[in-house]
Amino acid sequence: MDKNKGFMRIYRKEPVYRPVCERVKDYKQIFVMRNEHDSRAQARRCMDCGTPFCHNGCPIGNFIPEWNKLIFNGNWDHAVRLLQATNPMPEVTGRICPSLCEYSCVLGLNDDAVTVRENELSIAEFGFEKDIIKPRLVGFRSGKKIAVVGSGPAGLSCAQKLNMLGHSVTVFERDEKPGGLLRYGIPNFKLEKSVLDRRIKLWEKEGVFFKTQVNMGIDRAADSLLKDFDAVCLACGCRVPRDISVPGRGLKGVYFAMDYLSQANKTALGERHQSDPIDVKGKRVVVIGGGDTGSDCVGTANRQGALCVTQLEIMPMPPACRTKDCLWPKYPLILRNSSSHQEGCLRRWSIATKAFEAAAGRVNGLLCAKVEWTKESENSCPVMREISGADFKVDADIVLIAAGFVSVEKNALIDSLGLEMDKRGNIKTGPDYMTSKKPVFCAGDMRRGQSLVVWAIEEGLKCAQAINNFITKNNGKERRPGGRPC
Repeated sequence: MDKNKGFMRIYRKEPVYRPVCERVKDYKQIFVMRNEHDSRAQARRCMDCGTPFCHNGCPIGNFIPEWNKLIFNGNWDHAVRLLQATNPMPEVTGRICPSLCEYSCVLGLNDDAVTVRENELSIAEFGFEKDIIKPRLVGFRSGKKIAVVGSGPAGLSCAQKLNMLGHSVTVFERDEKPGGLLRYGIPNFKLEKSVLDRRIKLWEKEGVFFKTQVNMGIDRAADSLLKDFDAVCLACGCRVPRDISVPGRGLKGVYFAMDYLSQANKTALGERHQSDPIDVKGKRVVVIGGGDTGSDCVGTANRQGALCVTQLEIMPMPPACRTKDCLWPKYPLILRNSSSHQEGCLRRWSIATKAFEAAAGRVNGLLCAKVEWTKESENSCPVMREISGADFKVDADIVLIAAGFVSVEKNALIDSLGLEMDKRGNIKTGPDYMTSKKPVFCAGDMRRGQSLVVWAIEEGLKCAQAINNFITKNNGKERRPGGRPC
C-alpha cells in the first residue's frame, strides 16, 4: 500500500449528491459518480492492515485491502476480477449496502473509515465502462437442472453461482420482471433499474433462464418442480409486514409501506399495478417506522409532491457516536440521516401510535403518546412505558406503516411442499440449507428473516454451494453436456 501513509495526509471524501432542489423532481440516481483520481486517492487511505477487520465485517468476504491496493496502483483490471470473485453484483451493493465493512475499518478507530462502498462502486462501474465485466461462458454442463423460485438478491446470487458451477438454472418470478425487492422495493433514485437490467442481461447471456409472471404453486404446480428439476432453491423473501393493532387501523388512507413503494416503483417504471392508486400529492404523510423502508417512503413521498412528511419511531433517538455497549468493530446502532431525510422530513423519536382518527371515513390524524424506555437492572432488557399526560395528535391524510416484516407468506407453494416452519414463521432448514422436503433448499430472508441485501447475497452463494455439494454427492461428479431447462 502507500508507503507515504496516505491515511495521515488524505481526508475521507464523502459521496457527492445532486442538489436537493433538483433531485426531488425526478427518480434518477441521487449521487454523482466519483472520478478515477478521487477513487485512487481514497483507496490510498487504506492501511493494508495485518488483520483486515473490514474483510471480516463484510458478509460475503470481499478482498477489500487487496483491491484498494490495486486501484491505488492503477491496476483496475485486476481489481475488477478480484471483486467479481466474491461479489456477483458489486454495482448494486456499491449503491445500497449500509457498509458493514466500513464500521469494521481499523482506520475508523481514531479517524474516518476508508470509503469502501464508493471504492467498490468505482471498480464495478469501471469494469462495465471498459468492457472488463462481460459474460463468462461456462465451458461445461453437468446435465443437472435446478429451479430457483424468487429473484431477489438471494435467488439471483444463488442462480448465478450454480450456473457458473455448470448446472442449468431456471429462475421463476411472479412479478413482471426479475429483481424482487431490488426492483420493486428499493426506489429508483437509490438503485436505477437499468443497473439491475444490465446485470440480469449479462447472466442471461451466461446461461441463466428467467421465467417471470409465474406464481409458483398457483400458475404451476409445486410438484412439477420436484419432477422436472434435480434440486430447488426457494428464495421468496420475508414479505409479511408487521402490523399495528390499534383502533382505526382499517380506515382508508392507512397502508403498508411496501405496498406503497411497490406501487410507486411500478408507476415510475411504467408498469401496471392492480391495487388502487395511493395518491400523496398535496397531502400530509406520516411514516411509522424509522428504518430504511421508512426512509424510502420519505424520499418517494417528497418526489410525489406530499405537502409534508413526518416520520415516527417508537424507539429512542440513537446516539451520534458509538457507546460502550457497541464497541468497534461491531456494527453500531447510531443516528443515521439518509439522503431522503435531507430532502425534507420531521423525525420524532420515542413515539407510540395509540389510535388512528377519522374524518368522513378516512384517516385524518394519529393519536400518539410519548414513551420512555427504562431498565430495571443493568442486565435486563429495556421496557417501554407511556409518559403520563404526554398524549398528542399528529395530522395525517396518508399513513404508511414501515414497522418491518415478521415472516414469509404462507402460500400455496409452501403448503403443497409441506415445508416445516421455524418459531418465527420462516422456513426451517438444516446447516446445509436443506428444508424438511428433499431436494428443496431455502435461502435469504425466507430462511433467516428480514435482513440486509448483502446478507441475502451471502445466503444465496452459500445455498448454491450446498446444492452443488448435494448434487455431486448424490449423482457423482461426471460432467456432460446438458440441455435447456424446462
